[in-house]
Amino acid sequence: MTAITRRCFAVDLIDEPEMIARYRAWHAPGGPPAAVTQAIRNDGVRDLQIWQVADRMFMIMEQDAALARDDAGKAARDAANPDVQAWNALMAQFQRALPSAPDRTWVEMERIYALAEQT
Repeated sequence: MTAITRRCFAVDLIDEPEMIARYRAWHAPGGPPAAVTQAIRNDGVRDLQIWQVADRMFMIMEQDAALARDDAGKAARDAANPDVQAWNALMAQFQRALPSAPDRTWVEMERIYALAEQT
């Protein structure tokens, strides 16, 4: 059995109802291009969910542990994939960086609590 790593990320959207609605529409079933979905799966992602509250987005990703920390490899694969590049450029129109990371989107979060670790 392959070990799975859960990673969580956050990004904000431009706080305009029309922009948020368009972003949501792009993420409806069948919205993302098939090549982008395949690229995600090729990176060992087993499950990926995006949750929303107001203009804040939260992504939960479960990925094969062996690929989970290969950020440089993923960046290289994404840079070489024109479909992923086009998708990222399209999504960037809707996203705004978190105040704590003004030069990035989808900032990885740190887990600070786990019920299983509590007595």
